[in-house]
Amino acid sequence: MPRAKREFAVIGLGTFGAAVARELSRFGNPVIGIDIAEHRVTGLADMLERAIIADARDEAALREAGVGECAVVIIAIGEELEANVLATMNAKMLGVPSIWAKANSRAHHRILSKLGADRVVQPEEEIGAHVAQMLNTPDIRDYLSLGNGFHIVNLQIPTGFREQELAGLNLQERHNLRCLGVMRGTEFRGDGSTGCVLAEKDRMLLLGRRDDLRDFAARL
Repeated sequence: MPRAKREFAVIGLGTFGAAVARELSRFGNPVIGIDIAEHRVTGLADMLERAIIADARDEAALREAGVGECAVVIIAIGEELEANVLATMNAKMLGVPSIWAKANSRAHHRILSKLGADRVVQPEEEIGAHVAQMLNTPDIRDYLSLGNGFHIVNLQIPTGFREQELAGLNLQERHNLRCLGVMRGTEFRGDGSTGCVLAEKDRMLLLGRRDDLRDFAARL
């Protein structure tokens, strides 16, 4: 039996909020988009299940919009700190099970966490750190933080690794890293347990702690 779709509300339809709302809708989720600005609401009206002009600082307006019935609410209001904080408080008072909120600073992050936001994101800071990491280590094509210091890194193999058998690199013993697999173009080539020989332009998916990954990348 297919899992029932969760209903989402995205409050604040600026660049960040509109992108979240559009993608959630594209995945087939019912989405309520809410913003105080009419032009932002009308711009997404044809893409979302409902697009509503409302002031998120007004708890009654959010209740009438059906926010309290949603499984997840994303507070995506940007520069207006008061509206962002009040919208988070209102979503909490309406009993929303999961609240994600956008913060513009670490102080703002702490405030939202204290108010009961389940997840606080700082898109600009997170993307900036992401880009800096890839610029600093060009062989790293992308990475994903798993929390508790662990990351998965998508690493373009260095020239010296070409024609070597993956198992022979002894990544676990030498570098405390685990290879989850090798990508050759769009093809998955295995995790090294079946005699995988590395070729030019292969990419390794490595799992490990940040310091171990950094030390490994520095030796390449």
